[in-house]
Amino acid sequence: MNKETKAEAKNITTTTQAHTTAKASPTSKRYDEAMKKAAVENWIKSGKPGTVIAAELGVSYPSLKDWKARYCGDAIPQRDTLEAENRALRRELARVSEQRDILKKTVGIFSEPSSNATKPLKP
Repeated sequence: MNKETKAEAKNITTTTQAHTTAKASPTSKRYDEAMKKAAVENWIKSGKPGTVIAAELGVSYPSLKDWKARYCGDAIPQRDTLEAENRALRRELARVSEQRDILKKTVGIFSEPSSNATKPLKP
């Protein structure tokens, strides 16, 4: 072997050793901000646990929590949605209160002694 061939062989051996001895660094996934914000909005609007959302999206739960801490200001529920929910709950409360009042009156009517009932016989 000539000097050039020996040098190339040594270089190849060194490169091969470097590849086999170097630890393979874990490939970290990078997500753009739009995806992160969408994930946080999905989590907030769906009401599902963060672990479920993270599993659905294929991200780690700690990453999702970090994104929520960072973008929570952009991903809070809309005020219109809260107001609509509040109106619906007030309507339901009024309906249920009316039903309760009707039932109270009904119980009161049936628990009163009837004026048409026969009086016990006196001996």
